[in-house]
Amino acid sequence: MASPTISEILRSDLHKLHAPSSASITNIQQLSSYNWIEAPSGKPTIAIPGCPSLWTSPIGSKRLPKDHGRVYIAQNAYRHSQSPLEPLFRALYFSNPSYDIRQIDIVTDRNNIRKLLSYVKGGVRLEAFTFKVEMVEKTAIFCREETRTYEDIGPHDFRGYGHEFEKAYTKNEIEESTGHHRVISYRFGNLNIIVRHETDGIFESLSVSPSKSVTTMPAGSVLHIKNEGHLVPLESTLEIKTRVFHKPLNFNDIAPQLWVSQTPQLVRAYHNKGTFSEARVENVATHVKKWEEDNQKDLVKMAALFEKVVSLVRESGGIAMVRYDVIRNSLVVQMCGDETKMLPEDLYSKWKDDKKSKDSGTEGTET
Repeated sequence: MASPTISEILRSDLHKLHAPSSASITNIQQLSSYNWIEAPSGKPTIAIPGCPSLWTSPIGSKRLPKDHGRVYIAQNAYRHSQSPLEPLFRALYFSNPSYDIRQIDIVTDRNNIRKLLSYVKGGVRLEAFTFKVEMVEKTAIFCREETRTYEDIGPHDFRGYGHEFEKAYTKNEIEESTGHHRVISYRFGNLNIIVRHETDGIFESLSVSPSKSVTTMPAGSVLHIKNEGHLVPLESTLEIKTRVFHKPLNFNDIAPQLWVSQTPQLVRAYHNKGTFSEARVENVATHVKKWEEDNQKDLVKMAALFEKVVSLVRESGGIAMVRYDVIRNSLVVQMCGDETKMLPEDLYSKWKDDKKSKDSGTEGTET
């Protein structure tokens, strides 16, 4: 039996929502990062702060095999299904122990924002998507829901060359790393948002010696944490896109992804039957800003949609599912059949620490 619907939001009604006058990203802060590690024990393990793979483009052309083997659709859920968002918060408080989470309105993966923006913009056929929303005090936590968290590409399947390109053109800086995730915050419209996103690489190496320490495990958690790597500035991060040479990549198709994560560097790599011509890194920060300016109409609607979703979830008991209904072409907010908490219990105390300090006459610390 389907869960009761709280509200249905039609694209044609988005202009009726209360919206900010503008919806630009400001006050960008880099908070933390981590790498997933393929641990011999099979236990979920992350390295904080980790490090993205280093861009090491060879000179001239290079022929690559097609993608094969296991690729991740949602690696956080694949490796830590009981709490895909826990690594985000562990990395955040590992790097910023006194961080004031109460100042944040929404915590989410980049994927959720990209899907909501596609819904707002329209014009393309969207696949069904779902994410869960849990309110903790005034903060809304968005957790993506996927029917599959990985794909195994067989010898007779063809999914392009993107993953093999990354293997050939970047070098792991963290041993046994299977992916680097970053956590940033910014102001968008009237909201303070924390965004987690995956980064393909860094443009230049830093002369910092990686640190290593004994692996630890927080009380009440099964997640193992290694102190390894070094924090890389946002301006050095890059996104990699591959495409067959006769279908040039349109920047406007890539821009939303770069905009959400504020990634300033881009590699557009083109191939002819798996042979790639020499690829280079482009600084596209000004192009991303121009895209933001040109798309204010849709971004303002999205900011209003965020506020509407959060309001509906808060008014309906603090936990709900948001899903895109392909048949009705609408966004549906409905009661959540599974009210399992998203985070380990100790992390919820981070929203209460300030209350305790005020009760004792001591002011909380903000960073």
